[in-house]
Amino acid sequence: MKNYLYLNGQKSVAIELNGDDVSAVFIDGVQQDFDKDEKLNKLDYANTAKRKKYAEFLNNQFENFVILSGAGSSVDIGQNIIDEELEIEVERKGKIMSQLWDSVEAKLTTPVLQRFCDLVTYTEFKLDKEVREYDKNLEKLLSLANIAKNFVIDTTEETDEIKKINIEETIKTIEQLIKLNCTLKLPEDAPHLVFVEKITKRKVTLPRVKIFTLNYDTLFEQAGRKKNFTIIDGFSFSHPRTFSGRNFDLDIVSRNSSRVKEEDNFVQKVFHLYKPHGSVDWTKENSEIIQRENIENPLMIFPKDSKYESSYEQPYFEMMSRFQQNLRNENVLLVCIGFSFNDKHLVTAIIEALEQNPSFQLVVVNKSIDETSQTFKPFFEAAQKHNNIALISELFKDFADNYPDLKSYNQEDVKKVILNINSDPDEQ
Repeated sequence: MKNYLYLNGQKSVAIELNGDDVSAVFIDGVQQDFDKDEKLNKLDYANTAKRKKYAEFLNNQFENFVILSGAGSSVDIGQNIIDEELEIEVERKGKIMSQLWDSVEAKLTTPVLQRFCDLVTYTEFKLDKEVREYDKNLEKLLSLANIAKNFVIDTTEETDEIKKINIEETIKTIEQLIKLNCTLKLPEDAPHLVFVEKITKRKVTLPRVKIFTLNYDTLFEQAGRKKNFTIIDGFSFSHPRTFSGRNFDLDIVSRNSSRVKEEDNFVQKVFHLYKPHGSVDWTKENSEIIQRENIENPLMIFPKDSKYESSYEQPYFEMMSRFQQNLRNENVLLVCIGFSFNDKHLVTAIIEALEQNPSFQLVVVNKSIDETSQTFKPFFEAAQKHNNIALISELFKDFADNYPDLKSYNQEDVKKVILNINSDPDEQ
């Protein structure tokens, strides 16, 4: 069976495995001959071919450029932090849903989590395990818990060792743990830094790059600030930073530039940022949505079935509306990174764009091209037939490193000049 590393209509890169070793490489369906160079690393060869193909695809200048990033753009990224309660350094990196389940289990303890699952009738188990083991679907667990909290009461007889479970309080504990695990600090080698610089190297006359991230963390914001970008994120530039959808219509121009060509006044290093599921630094005060650090109860759509209902509330509705609008533009490229295709409202918008927008292009970057997934299978089948859909098996870090760097639109960093005026002239 072939494992695809790249798929774009008739263009493809695939490998066959013999155990953990690559036994064959196929480029555009043709098996490659390695007889003359048996020592050549076949996986490296396939990866090089894959990156050459997607670089060629992405080197085209698209008028409208949209990024949709999911958990895959944050997983395993982050710096260690100091736990103030324990007064020790702890690891804090982005996690996928199954890893968040493990964090919940460590917090509640295994017996308490099992009792909680029984209480809310969570019965999802791994089918291929001899011993009963939960399928770590935190979204399904929270969905059932939110239903059960209204009518289910723990009737367990309390002892010194066993306490009754309060479903609503347990939900809050899990949500706080999710928030804590998504409060990440950008590391020095984060792929967000190089990625943001590369994707924004465009003609300033073209629309700004739009980044939609489903992650609650602030890694893209931190990368933008570190690289001296102006981020248009729906919040005012005054303090406190207050949300209004009209702020997405703003842009940054230089009034000192020549007025001969109006379009030349747009400044570089600007991108738009949208967070359809909320953020660890958003909160609601009275009727206003404010952005600030160290929020106790942030505005976040936690993983559960009701997140689709929540997406019709502000500020989430504004984000979803902008996503749909952007996919309807002419000559638009959407790059999905680490997105599982399990969010129905987002997938529906992407399918509509594929079916209704003839100039729409789609690139999907995931750790692997999983053609067995029921949610992803239609996109895999479409990518085999159409050349406006490209599927790439690549980690976010490797994708950022190998993303084509458009030198013709280079954005120079502001050089920082430091003068030491207090030094002794005799020492210079």
